[in-house]
Amino acid sequence: MDIQTWTFILVGITFALYIGIAIWARAASTGEFYVAGGGVHPVANGMATAADWMSAASFISMAGIISFIGYDGGVYLMGWTGGYVLLALCLAPYLRKFGKFTVPDFIGDRYYSQTARMVAVFCAIFVSFTYVAGQMRGVGVVFSRFLEVDINMGIIIGMCIVFFYAVMGGMKGITYTQVAQYCVLIFAFMVPAIFTSIMMTGNPVPQLGFGGTLADGSGTYLLDKVDGLSAELGFNQYTDGSKSMVDVFFITAALMVGTAGLPHVIIRFFTVPKVRDARISAGWALIFIAILYTTAPAVAAFARVNMIDSINGPDMKGVAAEQAPGWVTNWEKTGLVKWEDKNGDGRMFYSGDERNEMDINRDIIVLASPELANLPNWVVALLAAGGLAAALSTAAGLLLVISTSVAHDLLKKGFKPNMTDKQELLAARLSAVGAVIAAGYMGINPPGFVAQVVAFAFGLAASSFFPAIILGIFYKKMNKEGAIAGMIAGIAFTTAYIVFFKFINPELNTPENWWFGISPEGIGTLGMILNFVVAIAVNKVTAETPQEVQDMVESIRYPKGAGEATHH
Repeated sequence: MDIQTWTFILVGITFALYIGIAIWARAASTGEFYVAGGGVHPVANGMATAADWMSAASFISMAGIISFIGYDGGVYLMGWTGGYVLLALCLAPYLRKFGKFTVPDFIGDRYYSQTARMVAVFCAIFVSFTYVAGQMRGVGVVFSRFLEVDINMGIIIGMCIVFFYAVMGGMKGITYTQVAQYCVLIFAFMVPAIFTSIMMTGNPVPQLGFGGTLADGSGTYLLDKVDGLSAELGFNQYTDGSKSMVDVFFITAALMVGTAGLPHVIIRFFTVPKVRDARISAGWALIFIAILYTTAPAVAAFARVNMIDSINGPDMKGVAAEQAPGWVTNWEKTGLVKWEDKNGDGRMFYSGDERNEMDINRDIIVLASPELANLPNWVVALLAAGGLAAALSTAAGLLLVISTSVAHDLLKKGFKPNMTDKQELLAARLSAVGAVIAAGYMGINPPGFVAQVVAFAFGLAASSFFPAIILGIFYKKMNKEGAIAGMIAGIAFTTAYIVFFKFINPELNTPENWWFGISPEGIGTLGMILNFVVAIAVNKVTAETPQEVQDMVESIRYPKGAGEATHH
């Protein structure tokens, strides 16, 4: 069977499964819509968290970035994984004990202020939109290749599907759908990785194959081969970085801290019965995430070697256009791979200097990797199902954050305090509809490739939420004026810096023009430092925090009668 038939079968089966689960787990109350009724098993919650967390950026883009820029792509690996540890240890258990549905809910109550709540709502919606645009783009990339439609049509199809199960099932439907999506995405990522590893290095464990020698009997290490190809073809050295130490540090920190401030990941810890379960499910999630994250660099290196070999041929002179490898012709239809015959010899050639004739989009590497390694068609289709699972699971979690922020925090806790449960549920569903449409629009007109857009979302989360949450938990004297001033200063500065270098003056986006050599991807760390400084400075010159709020913070950190989590 051809790739398209396999894709329809495998994607069809997985979608039927997700929609079946969404119908089975329909949300009947706001408690179920927001936090799945708070009764999810820690292992299941760990899987759902991992799926929620590993978005299209992790599944589709991360190995793509590492494949193209080598060592420098490692910042995404370190930042995203490190941030998860920070979240699990420093924030999850305390927020769970606080017993609120959303991050703005925590900030509004902890800082005893409607204004603080509204600033937090704005930040949550802003961060989630930036992030969900990247997911929609990922969905479009997958659909455009495998349904052979235009990328914008692919995004519209994706919008319809996400809309269906986010609006129906709420958090309860999404949680169990995400457990299924985790199983699909990890299976889809690992099967081609294991096959390719056996073919190229003779080792069935991709993580070991990555550091091993090639199976052709030459005794050459895989990474040496990649480095040799890179040098010969004018690319940067694969195992050497070109970024400055300062920038690597700032990007990694922004990704770490941004992870710990991501509203759709934090909300997952409210779906388990007890505080202890929040810690356990965080541990499980870390294991589930590590499986994919330790495999990604191997997939990137395998794909890199196969890609260069398949375009340039064994003698590195290029292949004739009429004998172009199948993956090139397949992806050319989507516009994500382009060939321009510069020297008129009718041969394709791929290099990092002026000889290059290929324009290859980074986001296709993982999806094209089975075709690059000549694996069977069903493996290619399986990967398509996995990419969709990754993008859809995160998109659904983000849409839920947007809809709860609007319904629960803006309306119920703000403009319409006497709403009934039923009206609040309706408002949450309607705002999810608006969010899907807006996210689709941003996916069709994206501000960058998937992982870059997502990196900005992390910078914005780092500069707005993280300091307010950390100070709220660990500094009981922090008052509302300080928190509000800090959040506004942090997010305004970070947004301005990104917009200036990315949209207003992109030609100035070079290391010599950046402040202290920090790129727009890493500026969230500086925004976070600014947030802390402003918050503490304003706190010193304004009224003291009321005693009952200080006592409440104390009781979260030093529990009386620890064990059961309290529900307010």
